[in-house]
Amino acid sequence: MSQSLLSQLKSMTKVVADTGDLEAIRRFRPEDATTNPSLILQAAQQEDRRARLAAIARESADIDEAVDRVAVDIGCEISELVPGYVSTEVSSRLSFDRDATIAKAHSLIERYAKQGVPAERILIKTASTWEGIQAARQLERDGIRTNLTLLFGFAQAKACADAGATLISPFVGRILDWHKARDPQGDFAGDNDPGVASVKRIYEYYKGHGYATIVMGASFRNVDEITSLAGCDRLTISPALLNELDERQGELTRKLSPAGAQGADPEPLAQADFRWEMNEDEMTSDKLAEGIRKFMADQKALEALLAKLRQQ
Repeated sequence: MSQSLLSQLKSMTKVVADTGDLEAIRRFRPEDATTNPSLILQAAQQEDRRARLAAIARESADIDEAVDRVAVDIGCEISELVPGYVSTEVSSRLSFDRDATIAKAHSLIERYAKQGVPAERILIKTASTWEGIQAARQLERDGIRTNLTLLFGFAQAKACADAGATLISPFVGRILDWHKARDPQGDFAGDNDPGVASVKRIYEYYKGHGYATIVMGASFRNVDEITSLAGCDRLTISPALLNELDERQGELTRKLSPAGAQGADPEPLAQADFRWEMNEDEMTSDKLAEGIRKFMADQKALEALLAKLRQQ
């Protein structure tokens, strides 16, 4: 009897749910779950959460505290449904503030601890800016595990490995979006997908140099991108694509494997070199800035929702 693509994928890659939808998590039984400001906003808008959100908004000292409490509240619910990590993101406002990111991360971990969720279950997400990566370096030393998100370029991946991040989230689909916008007639199928190629390059670099940082492909636009990365450490997938994978039959071939020659340790990437490589990489610079703006827009929408509920 043939197996679904999803069941085969789970045999070679840890599947992560890219959602705050508890029903979807229950159905697909992923290893981990990731959230971000956009997904928290979607979850917060669900009608059955309104009473809980209103109570949080009224009980909080200010909107900033309310936002953190909502994120942790949803994260705690998710932690009961997955055996592994739950990712919770630091505010995009702090993307260029190392010290404030560190302080916020400790605050979030303390909130989880008060709800009975230990630090080892949580990944603190920060944008892969220089400041976010250096915050992750310190947080890992402090025993707080990190997920470096909004990762589009190789310089970001190198700096994250240098920092000892627990996990990175290279964004496959958003890389494809950028290239398609500039070349609408281009052939980006299969291995020609620049997002897929980016993750493969990072994966091979990490495995070749013995980095422990987990590579988790994210932001998929179609099933082919996912199957092209079968064997990657982790893949975080939306409920719609999880459903498509679950319904499709056929043989899934492993595309990535950790086997490979061990290379000499590369030199750590200095800040000046990082910033220069980012400056020379138009796609990465564009998508990182856009991603921060989009996440911040959704956080502002959540703040407005909580402010409204706070006044009721």
